[in-house]
Amino acid sequence: MSEEEREFGPQPLIAMMEMWGLESHDLVDASDEQLTYKQVQRAKSGRKLTLKMMMKVARTLNLAIWKRLDAAQREQFVEYLHKDVFSYSKGFNPDKEDPNHGLVVK
Repeated sequence: MSEEEREFGPQPLIAMMEMWGLESHDLVDASDEQLTYKQVQRAKSGRKLTLKMMMKVARTLNLAIWKRLDAAQREQFVEYLHKDVFSYSKGFNPDKEDPNHGLVVK
């Protein structure tokens, strides 16, 4: 596999983290699965990840957001899937509207 086939450029994960006011350390701290700074950086930069790793990052993003929401907001929150977070994931739709847009809390 060539270098170009493994690099996909900045990912939607970056915009989502900015929208929710999250930094890399927020994801590392929120992770129950020992997500590392290096893994978060690779995910953000567009380095091709395995499906298992993409799902791990998406779960951790959801957990970091969840911890910032109150009880009423948590009931309305729709979890992000890996195909919402990574542009190279099968099923990614760049035109999909964010179901949590009204919940954003920084």
